[in-house]
Amino acid sequence: MTVLVTGASGLVGSHVVEALAARGESVRALVRPASRAAVLRLGAEAVVGDVTDPAAWQAATRGVRAIVHAAAIVQRRATWEQYVAVNVDATRRAVAAAATAGARLVHVSSVAVYGGSAAYPSTPERRDEDYPFRPLAEPDFYGRTKRAAEDVVREAAARGEIVAAALRPTVIYGERDRLFTPRVIRAVRHFFVPQIGAGANRLSCVYAGNVAAATVAALDAPLRGFRAYNVTGDGPPALSQREFFAAVAAALGRRYRPMRIPIPLAGLAIGLFTARRLARAAVAFLSGENPYVDDRIRRELGWRPPTPAPQAIGRTVAWFRENETPGR
Repeated sequence: MTVLVTGASGLVGSHVVEALAARGESVRALVRPASRAAVLRLGAEAVVGDVTDPAAWQAATRGVRAIVHAAAIVQRRATWEQYVAVNVDATRRAVAAAATAGARLVHVSSVAVYGGSAAYPSTPERRDEDYPFRPLAEPDFYGRTKRAAEDVVREAAARGEIVAAALRPTVIYGERDRLFTPRVIRAVRHFFVPQIGAGANRLSCVYAGNVAAATVAALDAPLRGFRAYNVTGDGPPALSQREFFAAVAAALGRRYRPMRIPIPLAGLAIGLFTARRLARAAVAFLSGENPYVDDRIRRELGWRPPTPAPQAIGRTVAWFRENETPGR
């Protein structure tokens, strides 16, 4: 039977399609017209439609055994209503479709659901899936709607309508990334690379191919009800901020020249180009430790990130060098 993937031309969804197709699965993608050719190249059948349209879901879910719901607005200029329509209401459609088809649902969530103003602490912490949710800022449309979407999935599972897993990745990088990776490449192409603080902290990011492997594990596992899983690390070794940027520089064939910037000064500098809240978040991410642990998915689903961080960075940069013009 078939696995339906939403967001199949995006970062996580495209890697899920590749992972499923590589093992001989029949994969279908619910995509907008502009993305049809891209998902066909990845090896999926394309059903053209919008994730907010019930008729599109009905057409896409015939004969499916599972749904991977990866479609979302992540970080772009959009209204609250648009975030709700795509991130929350479309998740309701995914739940209804899974219930009707008797299909397992794997919902791609985010560690953003945990909230809190200090998401990336300066000292090591261990935040597992039972870590209490913290308040979310009013302008944090992404975090608020991802938490609401996860609530939709959890409540449907509690009513016995579906069996579902919610995966909570950290910041994701990889081939076809449009957010984090291009910014890293632009920074590394400068003569000096900014290093926020000492640079010894482990960045809170994960390779999309490793998230896809976690998705496959969640599709295969004997789940009941609802279960949330952090997906927050690559295969070893875990890289520090300094090592991560150095690996990107090496993949680009450039010499790595870090220029240390004190954390308070970094906040002021970034604040000149973006909102103060976003500047604080960027500095916290770059200088803070990754507090999110993924012991549960390793223990319960046997997931091991198949791609080590250095190899993941090499693959990512190679794809960008072939397909993109960094700095544009």
